[in-house]
Amino acid sequence: MKDPNCIFCKIITGKSPAQILYQDDLSTAFWDAHPIAPVHILVVPNDHIDSLNSIQNNHESTLGHLILIAHTLAKQHGIHLSGYRLVINTGPDAGQSVNHLHLHLIGGRRMPFRFE
Repeated sequence: MKDPNCIFCKIITGKSPAQILYQDDLSTAFWDAHPIAPVHILVVPNDHIDSLNSIQNNHESTLGHLILIAHTLAKQHGIHLSGYRLVINTGPDAGQSVNHLHLHLIGGRRMPFRFE
């Protein structure tokens, strides 16, 4: 199911522009519009899921699939050996800015680990 007002749903269906890197029946991956590293890719489920707080038991295979796609993309972009980060922000205090579950694949530079 898609949300007609969701920007990620619009990207998945081709109604909004994005540089799609991967797409299959379960997921779509595209470059982040505001990258924080040389490689910053969003991996999203094709079905609209608001956040991790909305997941159900039937989403288990989709969630695993998102991680496998992120790993494949990390290899394709040459960051699998140097290291990369997978981030899922859940809710506004965590920095979730689009209410469609998405995984950030971030790499290509050394990243500090700190909380502000």
